[in-house]
Amino acid sequence: MIERLKYPIGQFEKPENISQDLLTQWIAQIDEFPDKLRDEVSDLDEDQLDSPYRPEGWTIRQVVHHCADSHMNSLIRFKLALTEETPTIKPYREESWAELADGKMPISPSLMLLDGLHSRWTALMRSLSEEELHRTYIHPGQGKKIALNETIGLYAWHGRHHLAHIREVKKRTGWI
Repeated sequence: MIERLKYPIGQFEKPENISQDLLTQWIAQIDEFPDKLRDEVSDLDEDQLDSPYRPEGWTIRQVVHHCADSHMNSLIRFKLALTEETPTIKPYREESWAELADGKMPISPSLMLLDGLHSRWTALMRSLSEEELHRTYIHPGQGKKIALNETIGLYAWHGRHHLAHIREVKKRTGWI
């Protein structure tokens, strides 16, 4: 049961073949994410935003702020991979970041940040050549090279994953 609450759409699985059509679909999902997130949280009051999506899990407020943190880091990883030769990225402690003071503030700054960030990020993604899509970075926590085309899929999944967290808690609690 807890696994279903943690991963309501399942974990990300990299397809064997990442086609241009699939990349286009993923980039569209990333582009639409800020609007979809705003739609999911706009009617929630402060108590609802402070509700965890699962026992021992983050609150909806923390999920919104986490998305901004995570997607900022991803844009930086893209830029590093595009401007350096297989850089080793700096991981961060998501759980610790979620506990910082800015993770408890109103969500509107993170929603605005996601609007601008996703506008820039998807413009960058759409501009990538086939060669650039295969550029890589090293994630030391995973101990492997990760290509930008795979990262696009991971972040399309990431957005859907957290939208599902919010939708599931809204369903369970009868807010929708």
